[in-house]
Amino acid sequence: MANTTKLLFGIHMHQPVDNFDWVIKHGVEVCYGPFFEVMSKYPEFRFSVHCSGWLMEQIQEFHPKLYKQIMTLAKKGSIELFSAGYYEPILSVIPSEDRVTQINMLNDSIVSDFKQTPKGLWLTERVWESSLIPDLNCAGVKYTVMDDYHFQCAGFDEEILDGYYMSEESGKEIGLFPISKKLRYAIPFLNVDSAIKAIKSFNREEDSAAIIFDDAEKFGMWPGTHEWVYEKGWLESFVQAVLADEVIETMHYGEYYEQERTRGIAYLPNVSYYEMGEWSLRADDALKLEAFKQEMGHDRYEKEGVKFLKGGIWKNFFVKYEESNRIHKRMMELSKARESVDDHDFDTALYKSQTNDALWHGVFGGLYLPNLRDNAYRYMIECENVRYGKKNLLLRDQNELDGYDKVKAVTAKHIFRFDGAHGGQLVEFDSRKACFNWQNTLTRRKEAYHQRLLEDQPAQEVPAAEDSIDTIHHAEVEINDTLHDAIIYDWYLKNSFVDHISDENFNGGNFRHCNFHEFGDFSNQPFDVFVDKKSVLFSRDGGLYLPQKVPTKMDKRYIPHNHGFDFEISLSTQAVGTFKYVLEHNFHFCDYESIVINGDPLLDQGSVLCTDTLEIYDAELNQNIVITLDQTCDIHYFQLKTLSQSEDGFDLSVQGISFAMVIPFSKNISIMGRLEVKDV
Repeated sequence: MANTTKLLFGIHMHQPVDNFDWVIKHGVEVCYGPFFEVMSKYPEFRFSVHCSGWLMEQIQEFHPKLYKQIMTLAKKGSIELFSAGYYEPILSVIPSEDRVTQINMLNDSIVSDFKQTPKGLWLTERVWESSLIPDLNCAGVKYTVMDDYHFQCAGFDEEILDGYYMSEESGKEIGLFPISKKLRYAIPFLNVDSAIKAIKSFNREEDSAAIIFDDAEKFGMWPGTHEWVYEKGWLESFVQAVLADEVIETMHYGEYYEQERTRGIAYLPNVSYYEMGEWSLRADDALKLEAFKQEMGHDRYEKEGVKFLKGGIWKNFFVKYEESNRIHKRMMELSKARESVDDHDFDTALYKSQTNDALWHGVFGGLYLPNLRDNAYRYMIECENVRYGKKNLLLRDQNELDGYDKVKAVTAKHIFRFDGAHGGQLVEFDSRKACFNWQNTLTRRKEAYHQRLLEDQPAQEVPAAEDSIDTIHHAEVEINDTLHDAIIYDWYLKNSFVDHISDENFNGGNFRHCNFHEFGDFSNQPFDVFVDKKSVLFSRDGGLYLPQKVPTKMDKRYIPHNHGFDFEISLSTQAVGTFKYVLEHNFHFCDYESIVINGDPLLDQGSVLCTDTLEIYDAELNQNIVITLDQTCDIHYFQLKTLSQSEDGFDLSVQGISFAMVIPFSKNISIMGRLEVKDV
C-alpha cells in the first residue's frame, strides 16, 4: 500500500496599504471572491490562509459576502489562519520592537474575529534572517514557511524537503517548512492530472508532506489565470481530484507540526527566493548571473548549481536604489523617534509606512509605481506632523548611513531635506497639509530586463492553453519601438537643485536623453555642510575638466521660511571660456494631465525662453510652486518616464517633470532666488 501524502496547502492574500480601490475590487471579482466561492463548496478540504490586516479590513468593510465565506470556513475548521506583520512589512528590515508589535496586532485581530490563535507565520516575500527567530518566538509563532531554495542554499537536497525542520537563534526555537518549487510551478499552472502527480511525488515516507504556500493572486489576478482557474474550471477540478484521491490527505500546518516529528535541524542563510536574489543585483551582475546559469545548463543547475549559484540578498535593494534606501531610513528615523512621541496616530502611521511594496522591484512594479511611494511618504509625513507640531527647526542627521550629513528644515507648512552626499540637493519636499512629497521622483536606471528590448529578442513559444499556462516569470510580451526608445539612463540622481556646467550645445533634446556635455563635478559629488540657526550652507572645492581639472568652488545656501526657502548659489572658477550653468529640478505630482507650466498645459517636452520665473500649477493639490531667479534664463523641461517590468509586461510610467534653468556665464556666476509654494 502506498504511503499517504499529507498536502499542506496555503495561500496568502496581500495588497499594498491604500492601494487603489479599483485594484481591490478587481482582485475580489477575479480572484479572492471566486476562490472562496469554490472552496466554500468543499469544507472538507483543509488549507491555510494568510491575509494582511489591511486587506482583511477592506474585505470586511466593502466585501461582506467574501468576509462571511472566510469566516464560515474558519468556523468549520477548514481554514488555519496564519499571522504576519499587520501591514505586511518585510520583517527583517523593520526594528525588532515593531516586528513584535505588528505580528501581535494581526494575532489579536485573528483571535478577535476568527477565534483562532495563530501559531504559523507567513514570512513576507520569504525574506529570511535567523535574527528574526527571537522576535517570532516572543510573538508566539511556532513555525513559518519559506522556499525549498532557502534550504538548498544551506546544502539540503530537494528530495528530503518533505517535512519541517527546527532551527534556533540564541536558544529560541522555531519550525521551518520548505515550500516546494515543483508545486509552486505546478499549481495552478499545469493541468489537474499533472498537479496531482506532482503532489503524489512526495511519498518518500509515511509522514511525507507536499508543501505549498503561495500567492492567492496566482488564482485569478495573474495574466491568463482567471480564465484558466475559474472559467475553465481548474480549481474546482483540482479540489475534487485531491479529495477523491486515496493517497492524498489535506492537513493544516499546525496539525502536521503537532503530530509529526521534525526532519532534523536546519540553519539557513540570509536569503529570499531565487528570483528576488536576482532582482536585487545591479543590472550587469544580474545579466552575468543569468549567463552563468545558462552556461551551467538547466538540468545541472536544478540538480547541483542551485546550492551554489546565488544572487544578492534582499537588503541589496537599498544599495541598488537610492530612493528605496531613502524611504527605509526615513522610516527607521521615525521608529526611533517613537520613544519620545506617545501618540496612537503616530504609531498607526508608522506601521502603515512599513508596508514592503514601495521598497523593491522585480516582476512587480513595486518601487517603480509612484502611488506606492506616495503612500509611504504620506504616512511618514503624518508621523512628522504629530512629531513636530508647529515647530520651526533646522536639523542635521546621518540617518542614511553613507557618512554624509543631511539637513532637514521643518516649517509650519513644509518639510525640506537636503543631502550633502549628493550635491547639496533637495531630496524631500513635503506639503505637510496634503502629506505629499513633490520630490518623490525616480531616476532612470539600467535594468537587466531592458536587455531583451535592446537586443530585440524574439518571443519564445508558450505551452498550449489546454495543457498548461505560463507562470508570470516566463510570460512573453510584445516589444515595440515605443518601449525601445524609452530606454534612457541617468548618470546622476533626479533630485532638485542639481548643478550642471555645460556648453552652448546644451538643449532640451540632450537634456532629456542625458547625453549633454558635463564639465563640472557638482552634480553627483559630496558637499561640505555648515548649519546655523537660520540657514544651511553646502560648499565644494571641485573642478571643471577641460580636460584637465581647473579648480572651481561652489557654495549653495538655503534659508527656509514659512512658504518655502530663499537660496543663494555662487560659483567661481579659474577656467577660461563661456559656459552654461544649468540648475536642474525634478518634481513629482499626482496628476500630470492637470499640471500647468508658466500658464500653459504640460507637454511631453517643452521650453520657456527668457524668463526669471518657473511657475508650476498643481491642480490636484491646488498649489503653485514658484521658483524665481534674480536674472533671466531659458527653461527646458520633459516628462521623466521610466520603463519597468510588471506582471502585465512592460510599463512606461511618469515619475516626474525634469526642468533645466539655463544661464550663460564665464568665470563666475552668482544667483539669488526663491522657491515658494502659494495657495491658489
